[in-house]
Amino acid sequence: MEAASKTRDGEARKLQVTGGSTYIVSLPKKWVARNQLQKGSSLILREEKDGSLSLTPSGMAKQEKKEEAIIKVSQKDKPDAIIRKAVSAYLVGYNLIHVRAQSQEQLNSQQRNAIRDFARRYLVGTEIVTDTPNELTLQVLLSYPELTVESALRRMSIITSSMHRDSITALRDIDHQLAEAVIDTDTEVDRFNLYIIRQLKLAITNPRIIIEIGLSDARDCLGYRLITKSVERTADHAVSIAENVLLLKKHVADETLSKIEDMSTLAIYAFENAIDSLFKHDFNLAERVIEKAKEIAELEKEAILSSQKIGIKEAASLRLLIESVRRTGEYASDIAEIVLNLNVESVLD
Repeated sequence: MEAASKTRDGEARKLQVTGGSTYIVSLPKKWVARNQLQKGSSLILREEKDGSLSLTPSGMAKQEKKEEAIIKVSQKDKPDAIIRKAVSAYLVGYNLIHVRAQSQEQLNSQQRNAIRDFARRYLVGTEIVTDTPNELTLQVLLSYPELTVESALRRMSIITSSMHRDSITALRDIDHQLAEAVIDTDTEVDRFNLYIIRQLKLAITNPRIIIEIGLSDARDCLGYRLITKSVERTADHAVSIAENVLLLKKHVADETLSKIEDMSTLAIYAFENAIDSLFKHDFNLAERVIEKAKEIAELEKEAILSSQKIGIKEAASLRLLIESVRRTGEYASDIAEIVLNLNVESVLD
């Protein structure tokens, strides 16, 4: 029997050869017992990106669900507080979330309606499977391969770009209906944002999931988390532009509008190319985005000077609007910098 020795990195075991060509290594007895394995049990062997091997009991490899979460609620609890608990349970990976009234109480109509509405609008792949006076149960039905992190982020980015463009169109035409539509669309971005955070949190706690959600390693998880936050904030600034359009009563002067549109064109160009550089793993494209985004600051100065020629109220709204366009460019630059970090090996000798 092979003797094991303790090291700083774990337990060292020697590689042996059997039958002249088969390499074997023994498994720790405690680990075998803890996972209820026996002779003939199936194990999943996977080579990781760093060259190491991961060994997982086949039953565990198939197990994706965490135990159920139960949220006890009294009639005094505010709907927002209940929703925050449900979101936390969703984000850490629970697939069944029970919202139950305490003792003999019932969920009041305000609580029930708020939970239903939030789940339907914000939690991707989630259905209400139990709806009784004293309990609402949310079940996450979407599995990892059905919507990868990359696919969700790509969709989130497309919606964000569209929101920005529509908000600028609303500014040009002083179209309040279109501005309100931009604000409403932000819900879609928030849905994908929560979904991606959930997947990344699960992957950090279980490296096996990293491949299943479409990423390569743990470093990708951190990078994608930061990029997702930047995309979500970019969408928030599209909403901010739309909200300031709602405060405008008359068309913006052509000179001022032209300068804002020039800023917008450059900002959204930088944003879309930053996202493109991420999916293409293109270090050089990300570098060009950062350089291009620097031009926005000069355009902002010109737009602000031009906006000061109009009324005080309109000037304040335009100033905030212009700032949101600039922030879009800055978030694009932030995304590009993360892409550089994720792909630096491609330009090293």
